[in-house]
Amino acid sequence: MHVEIETKRDTLMARIKGEIDLATADELREIVDEQLKNKGYKAVILELSGVSFIDSSGLGFILGRYKKIKGQGGMMYIVGARPSVSRLLEISGITKLIPVYANEHEVVQR
Repeated sequence: MHVEIETKRDTLMARIKGEIDLATADELREIVDEQLKNKGYKAVILELSGVSFIDSSGLGFILGRYKKIKGQGGMMYIVGARPSVSRLLEISGITKLIPVYANEHEVVQR
């Protein structure tokens, strides 16, 4: 798992590559939570085009960050999910909570 963090004004972008599973979810959570701490972000974008697999720990990571940013009055977006990952997000109900877009440009145009 590899993550690149980018900030634009009040938005945190996390570009994730690899698998989000039991072995990587805690490390990923720590990285993103450290960025969210006292920074006043209004939005978090998880860019998942490089993610090949997500298990229940990965879903927990996504939901936990969603709750954290919502608690701060912000929004979360998921972009670029591959079809297999997108399907899992649909089945789990995450897409009912978090908007999913094909790419970053769609989020910016929202």
